Amino acid sequence: MALGRIERILILAKTYPSPSAQYVETSCVAGIAQDGSMRRLFPVPFRMIEDGQQFKKWQWIDVRVDKATKDHRPESHKIYVDTINCGDVIDTKKAWAGRWEWLDKMPTFDSLDAIDAARLADGLSLALLRPKRLISLEVIKARNADWTDEEREKLLQEQMQGNLFSEAEERRQVKQLRKVPFDFYYRYVCDTPEGEKEHKHKIVDWEAGALFWRCRQSHGPDWEKPFRAKLEEDLGNKDLMFLMGNQHRFQDQWLVISLVYPPRRKSIDDRQGLLF
Repeated sequence: MALGRIERILILAKTYPSPSAQYVETSCVAGIAQDGSMRRLFPVPFRMIEDGQQFKKWQWIDVRVDKATKDHRPESHKIYVDTINCGDVIDTKKAWAGRWEWLDKMPTFDSLDAIDAARLADGLSLALLRPKRLISLEVIKARNADWTDEEREKLLQEQMQGNLFSEAEERRQVKQLRKVPFDFYYRYVCDTPEGEKEHKHKIVDWEAGALFWRCRQSHGPDWEKPFRAKLEEDLGNKDLMFLMGNQHRFQDQWLVISLVYPPRRKSIDDRQGLLF
């Protein structure tokens, strides 16, 4: 009997890969199903998926999923990686019109306190947060600049249920997965009934890790200037939103798992003014 069901899911988040005790590595992958339900998908050993099945943010996939049994967060589902079929990517044309259609269906909040209240009331563990404003980007050296021996051991463990790779191939894959030697945090402000409240959250979006490597390749030791220009100035001038996801073991702790940065939408008055 076939397990699970086939769902069509729009991918909205891919986090930078990290070692896993149970799997060779995991990326937190999240999206929205065609019926508007939020989905967290795992395990996704992303670099090890066949090339034709590697998907991007804002890409539709059809895939077999099952509700996770050991993770009771309502959005968490097991994914059958070998069933992934990649579909269209929603582009940014017409000021993100195609993407806004789906962003508008997602649970969206103006404060982290409101997100956490929804977590306590309904088990919510994925939501969009629109901060009032950014304060700064903090760049902090990671505790370890490279994987620890324990992390390398996890990365070399058997893939999923069976040994899909030879030891030599697994070691090659591990070597390709570079650890970002810095941690990145946004400090930002939200409005609450009691006034403005400041927060600080770690950014684990794959795009941030990839941007670091590109900036370091192009600018060497001066990588931080273009990196900050993108994350502070460029994204700060857009309608920046964070896709927040909490941690399974510590569900009151949240991470920025994806950066969503459409251009600012014109107000109703501005749009009406274009008609005359």
